[in-house]
Amino acid sequence: MYLCDKLKYLLMKIGHYILALATGCCIAACSTDGSAWNEPATPATHSTVNGGNDDMTGQNNNYFTPQSTVADVINDPAFGSFGRLLFPVDRNVPSSMTLAQVSTSSVYMWYPYIRVEKTVEILNYLHTQALNDEQIFHSIYTPEEIAADPSKADTGLFVFRGDAGKPFAITNAGGGFAYVGAMHDSFPHSLELSKAGYTAFALIYRPDDPYNDLARAITFIHDNADRLGVARDNYSLWGGSAGARMAATLGNRAYLDQLTQYSGIPQAAAVIMQYTGYSEASQLDASTYNCVGSNDGIAPWRTMQYRLQRLEAMGIPTEFHVYEGLSHGFGIGTGTVAEGWIKDAIRFWEAQMKSDDNSGIPPVYAD
Repeated sequence: MYLCDKLKYLLMKIGHYILALATGCCIAACSTDGSAWNEPATPATHSTVNGGNDDMTGQNNNYFTPQSTVADVINDPAFGSFGRLLFPVDRNVPSSMTLAQVSTSSVYMWYPYIRVEKTVEILNYLHTQALNDEQIFHSIYTPEEIAADPSKADTGLFVFRGDAGKPFAITNAGGGFAYVGAMHDSFPHSLELSKAGYTAFALIYRPDDPYNDLARAITFIHDNADRLGVARDNYSLWGGSAGARMAATLGNRAYLDQLTQYSGIPQAAAVIMQYTGYSEASQLDASTYNCVGSNDGIAPWRTMQYRLQRLEAMGIPTEFHVYEGLSHGFGIGTGTVAEGWIKDAIRFWEAQMKSDDNSGIPPVYAD
């Protein structure tokens, strides 16, 4: 069963390694000496580290500032041993860098739209949640599995909590399968989903084994749904760039069963994808929402449009948006023509929860 899909998956894996190799060459060509980190820092409201406030209470949501350093974050007791995973472990990120210096495309390659204000907001949100005794991180592998394969220590789920009992979302950042750009490409999405009442889990995965890590994350949440306070069905998979490939792959019924090795997990109600050249289309794919910029030189919008047209022809609900003038990696689109797209995506997801109608949502095409 699914032999054709298994063959496609093997071909996809080959393509993944080619992409990762090309990305590695690109990163190797980029400067990693001290000069790469000497961008001007964004002025902070308070010049002292942590805003000059040492009151570590659950009410303090302004603990970190643009002038806080990577070391301030990863060594904060609130983040335990997982603070290091807040930043790309597959990139050289000096601990002396300020959050203003980190929040640039020098660190987050392919993400010119990253904003330090959002970085600070996310870290303060997680910090406050932790101080309020909320569990903000879950390992997806057991201690025994990590001992047998130490690379699995570089994985896990950061939790952005919504209303109890509602469907959940898993967000997957891009990074060319060379690193995980969560601070711009999954944490902000998760925070917005949380504000909308949905618990979002931002996956930190291994760039050389992303599909198995996502499969494990889905299994972990399914098996622990009651404890995590989420519904098992009607969930959604989100991703940008490389992360969108992951979401689309595990959103496919056959790949989901194959990679989780468990047929009891329901298929995602919706896949929300941004700026990717993923072109596979199958009758086993989930309902799909896509958005991309018209000036994306990495993921041409016509490739995404054509795939959704094929899905719609199969009776699979779709929605497509292309934003004039935007390039690759615009994230949640703050300050751009795409700002607010995530609300459209949430509405699309909700529509798939409420109806079994497979007539499709008419896509919005570029002029």
